[in-house]
Amino acid sequence: MLNRVFLIGRLTRDPEIRFLPSGSQVTSFTIAVNRPYKTKDSDEWKEETYFFDIETFGMLAERLGKQLSKGTQILIEGQLRQDRWETASGEKRTKVKIVADRVSIIAGKQAEKPVEREEEPELDITTEPEDFSSDEDIPF
Repeated sequence: MLNRVFLIGRLTRDPEIRFLPSGSQVTSFTIAVNRPYKTKDSDEWKEETYFFDIETFGMLAERLGKQLSKGTQILIEGQLRQDRWETASGEKRTKVKIVADRVSIIAGKQAEKPVEREEEPELDITTEPEDFSSDEDIPF
């Protein structure tokens, strides 16, 4: 059976760090993933955003707890896990999350304002190119 997930998204908040009784670190965070789609009625493109809860454990959790922050764009690879519990009133609940075993940082925080590109300096092309018309001038 195959249970593998690959997602690219941005962190919606700074990661939450906690420790298991064994002392192992758990880092949790949520990513927002956009899905563009075209409406049936028109050729207009729209975008939906989905939110996924991610958990990492051990050394990966320690590293990510230090490196990630809200707005960071990441690629995660992991598997789906379904948590089941019963509330105090006896209601059964479930929640699906992703347990990541690989995470790659793609880009830092998203800029709040677009950064304007500075003008590139013009190249000075007034000099004539060298003439390598004879084989004696070529060093190889």
